Amino acid sequence: GAAETVACPRGADEYVEQRQWAFGPGRLGNSRAAREGAGMKIVILDGYTENPGDLSWNGFEALGEVTVYDRTPFADGSGEIVRRAKGADILIVNKTPLSAETLAELAPELRYIGVLATGYNVVDTAAAKAQGVPVCNIPTYGTAAVAQFVMALLLELCHHVGDHSRSVKEGGWSSCPDFCYWNTPLIELAGKTFGVIGYGRIGRAAAKLAAAFGMEVLAFDKFAQDDGVARMVILDELLAQSDVISLHCPLFPDTQGIINRESIAKMKDGVLLINTSRGPLIVEEDLAAALH
Repeated sequence: GAAETVACPRGADEYVEQRQWAFGPGRLGNSRAAREGAGMKIVILDGYTENPGDLSWNGFEALGEVTVYDRTPFADGSGEIVRRAKGADILIVNKTPLSAETLAELAPELRYIGVLATGYNVVDTAAAKAQGVPVCNIPTYGTAAVAQFVMALLLELCHHVGDHSRSVKEGGWSSCPDFCYWNTPLIELAGKTFGVIGYGRIGRAAAKLAAAFGMEVLAFDKFAQDDGVARMVILDELLAQSDVISLHCPLFPDTQGIINRESIAKMKDGVLLINTSRGPLIVEEDLAAALH
């Protein structure tokens, strides 16, 4: 069998189940030749992002004939994607989009799509399912790294370390009449409230780091439960009480634009908003209007 990616309605981009399924005759995984990779054509459309040269594609090469493209242009449409991927049994992507139209042109040879990322919204999964093509992602590879980056962004907002270092090197501290020197307000996190929207693996990891700074943690997720770190609340309560809001939900139709004019109006003045998930979770025009 192979693994089908099934999105769980739990409100975090990494909430994905790997479900085993059996294929009918001639499909990937249902014949000895397929299992052993005999004659399979594997195309990697944007390999540089994941492997700029310090890793090996040997694991893929053991399964069949591998063609790796560092990048595949798609700004002018899907023509180049189709040209490169046509005839592939296995297609590996990171951020190269695979629309329903593209997938239709790759049938019937295409048997499997692997997404070298956690988020998989670059693939029209409904179209892939209709064609009987499983789509798999990697839900755990970046959990610690993304959570750590959340805190890096938060600490930069609180202390502006880079700007402070520049100012010191330019003589700002040495010319200051006082021993204590700062050129931006400094924010202490202890005692403040950290709100997590989308309490999946990354959201939980970020919550633990925030708690370690002495912050109270609130979380909104339609399906997650209290874990002793965050207190689960409704979205309006999280928006109203949080000093920091960190987005960790997937990009689905019901989460697109979750941060908009109405939700921003419910937030505290001066709230810090961090998005390490997907850009379209925020209506950028509404956010720009609020900032100005």
